[in-house]
Amino acid sequence: MSTLSDGTAGRPRVVVIGGGFGGLQAALQLAKLPVDVTLIDRRNFHLFQPLAYQVATGALSPGEIAYPLRRIFRRRRNVRVLLAEVTDVDLENRLVHVEPVIDEARAETVPYDILIASGGSEYNYFGHDEWREAAAELKTLEGALAIRSEILAAFEAAELEEDPERRRSLLTFVVVGAGPTGVEMAGQIAEIARDLRGDFRTFDSGRARIMLVEAADRVLGAFPPSLSAKAARSLEDLGVTPQFDRMVIDLDATGVTTQAHDGTTEHTDAHTVVWAAGVMAARLAGVLARHAGAELDRSGRVAVNADLTLPGHPEVFALGDMVTLRRPDGSLAALPGLAPVAIQQGRHVARAVADRLAGHPPRPFRYHDKGNLATIGRAKAVADVRGLRLSGFVAWVTWLVVHLWYLIGFENRLLVVIRWAWSFLAHGRGVRLITGEPTGERTGVPRGERAGDATGSGRR
Repeated sequence: MSTLSDGTAGRPRVVVIGGGFGGLQAALQLAKLPVDVTLIDRRNFHLFQPLAYQVATGALSPGEIAYPLRRIFRRRRNVRVLLAEVTDVDLENRLVHVEPVIDEARAETVPYDILIASGGSEYNYFGHDEWREAAAELKTLEGALAIRSEILAAFEAAELEEDPERRRSLLTFVVVGAGPTGVEMAGQIAEIARDLRGDFRTFDSGRARIMLVEAADRVLGAFPPSLSAKAARSLEDLGVTPQFDRMVIDLDATGVTTQAHDGTTEHTDAHTVVWAAGVMAARLAGVLARHAGAELDRSGRVAVNADLTLPGHPEVFALGDMVTLRRPDGSLAALPGLAPVAIQQGRHVARAVADRLAGHPPRPFRYHDKGNLATIGRAKAVADVRGLRLSGFVAWVTWLVVHLWYLIGFENRLLVVIRWAWSFLAHGRGVRLITGEPTGERTGVPRGERAGDATGSGRR
C-alpha cells in the first residue's frame, strides 16, 4: 500500500469523499481557494439523482443526467479526482484508505489536513436485505437502467404470454413508498403504459396495473394535505392505484405481500417492484462514528456539530443524507434528504474552510428551506414554495425550471429540454432500450447486480 500526495508545499490538503450534490458543491467552491483538493468517488461521474426515474422509464438517456467529474474540474488544476472506494478513515493520522475500482490499481492511502465526507445514502429495506433481489432501487444509474430494462421487458413478455393470469402479473407494477420518488416513478410508469398503446398486437398496454403502496395515510407526506390530495387525484387519473395504510411484510420474485392496520394481508402478483420506501446513511457514516465515538441514529446517520464538524475532530466535516445536526439543547435534528440540503451544506463547508484559512471563527449551518416539488406526470405536478402552493401546469413548469437550473452542464440542459419538449408534444420516449441478458422466468437483467453505494444526496 502506498501513500498518495499530490499537494503543493505549504497549502492545505482537502479530501472530499463523494461526488454527489454536497461533495461536488464543496469541491467547486474549494477550487477557488489556495488549497489542494482530492475528490474521491467510486463512480467517475456526478449523477443528477432526482431525474434517475426518468432514465428508468425511458424518458431520458443516462448521459443526460450524468456528467464526468474530470470534465467538471478540467480547468481547476488544484483539484484531483480519484476513481476509488473509501474503505476506512484513520482520524488519528489523518489518512483516508481507498480501494481503487480498477482491477489493475492497488490500494492507497490519501493524507488530508481537512476531510469532507459526503457519502450520501442508500435505500433502507428495514432489515430485509433479501428484498434487494426482488425490488429494484433508484439510487444509482445502474439501478435505473436495470429498472428500465425490466419495465420494457415486462411488456415484451406480455406480448408472448398466452395465459391471462401470467399476462396480468407481467403487466402489474408495484412501487413501494409514496414520497416524491415513488410518486414520480408510479406516474411515469402509468404514462409509459399509455405511450406504448398501439405498439403491441396481443394486448392493450394501457390496461397495465400500477400500484403505489404507502404505510402512511397519504402520498407526499412532507407536503401540505391539500397538495397531497391533488397529487393522489392526479395519480388516479393516470391509472395509478394508491394503497394507503399498508406495510410491506414480504417481497419475492412472485410479488408483494402487504398488511393493513387491522392485520389483514394481501398478496399481489407482480413482475416489477420498485423500492422507494426510505433511506439509510451510507456505510461511511458508521465508519466515522466508530472512530470518533459519535452517535448514530436508527437510520445510521452520524451526529455532527452545528457547524457540520465531527465531534472531537474540527478538521473533519460531514454532510448530506449521512448526518444529523446537534442542536444547542443537545437534541438531534435530521434535515430532509433533498438535493438542496446537501448543496447548501457543501457550500457552507467550503465557506467554513475559507473562514478557517482567514482565522475567522466557525459559523453554524442554517438551512434555508426553498420548498418542495414533485411531478406526477405530463403537465401534472405539485409545488410548495415558501408558502405558495401550486398544482397542475404551473407547478409542472416550476418543477422543470428548477431541475434544469440544478442540472450540471449546458449540453445536458439543452438535451433534456429537447427530450422533454418531444415527450410533451409527441408523447414519445426515445430511450426504450432493453439492456442486459434476460435470465430465468422473469425477463430482465439480474437483480443482484444493480446495487451500489450511493455517493450523493438525492431524494426519498
